[in-house]
Amino acid sequence: MKTGIKLLAVVAFCFALQTTTAQEKTYTIEECVNTFSEEKTVPTKAGYQYWFADKDFLDGRTIKMSVVAPGKSTHAPHKHKEDEFFYVLEGKAKFHLDGKEVVVESNTSLYCPSWSMHGISNAGDTELKYLVIKKYEKE
Repeated sequence: MKTGIKLLAVVAFCFALQTTTAQEKTYTIEECVNTFSEEKTVPTKAGYQYWFADKDFLDGRTIKMSVVAPGKSTHAPHKHKEDEFFYVLEGKAKFHLDGKEVVVESNTSLYCPSWSMHGISNAGDTELKYLVIKKYEKE
């Protein structure tokens, strides 16, 4: 197993173990273990996504893996009220933040503060794989 995927498993496990003061549900071990499966990926125009924890799992906290084909991006730079955290597992990413750009490689974290204009695209010639950690507010 590659180091990035091992780290992914550890991050996903720690994320799932976070508790809140208002936690109402008791989780089973089967609900707390999520192993990547190609059959459960969600296609995107640039590659695919895999949700390790979706909006309904906890209190809006999510973790997903995005996979982007070379030269593509999942969407144009944008902003929203939630802050967001990316962790590059494999490949080369171009990170846009408030009008500036930087190219980074694996084992790099990227933070997007609330309301910042941000985006990520594949700047390499292989697939870009990165984690997205975000909390969505309940509607």
